[in-house]
Amino acid sequence: MYLLTHNPETRTPWNKGKIIGQKAPLKLRDIWAIRIRLQIENRFRDLALFNLAIDSKLRACDLIKLKLSDIAHGDQIARRAIILQQKTQRPVQFELTHQAREAVSKWVEYAQLDASDYLFKSRIRQSAHITTRQYTRIVDAWIAGIGLDPAAYGTHSLRRTKVSMIYRRTGNLRAVQILLGHTKLESTVRYLGIEVDDALELAEQTEI
Repeated sequence: MYLLTHNPETRTPWNKGKIIGQKAPLKLRDIWAIRIRLQIENRFRDLALFNLAIDSKLRACDLIKLKLSDIAHGDQIARRAIILQQKTQRPVQFELTHQAREAVSKWVEYAQLDASDYLFKSRIRQSAHITTRQYTRIVDAWIAGIGLDPAAYGTHSLRRTKVSMIYRRTGNLRAVQILLGHTKLESTVRYLGIEVDDALELAEQTEI
């Protein structure tokens, strides 16, 4: 009878070669690099998806399920929208800037979408809209297309981008909490990756 012994030193760590932890938000130059690339290549769908991802700050599962009726009033793209989040079942509001409204309008016209249509239909028959896996691959292609490492970024990078900029400029955690649709401020703190140094820096800037 043979006994099989397990040698932990021979195991390959699950995270070997992977970047773990929070995915980095995009910088302003990265945002414009992706936008310009998509505009030059006339990729109307991707440009609408990218701008909506930045503005809405939605999780991938909510973003891919958006219908035209969610963000439009008649034939006009709304300046603000509200949806029910899948994860929390709580409503969250978001703004649509001129960049996003213009990109979505062009995509709607190009794709000839109706109000009841999903904004980002899938080309696979089994799904009415693109899947989170498809969205992940699309984001990876955007990141790689401007010379960044896709392993360091992800779909949450787009969700974090605008709120990270807002926090850095204002230090207003409550505003960021509302924009992300978090129920607890602690979740927002963890999500932004705020460290002690950040908190102290804010404190130093506040004179009483």
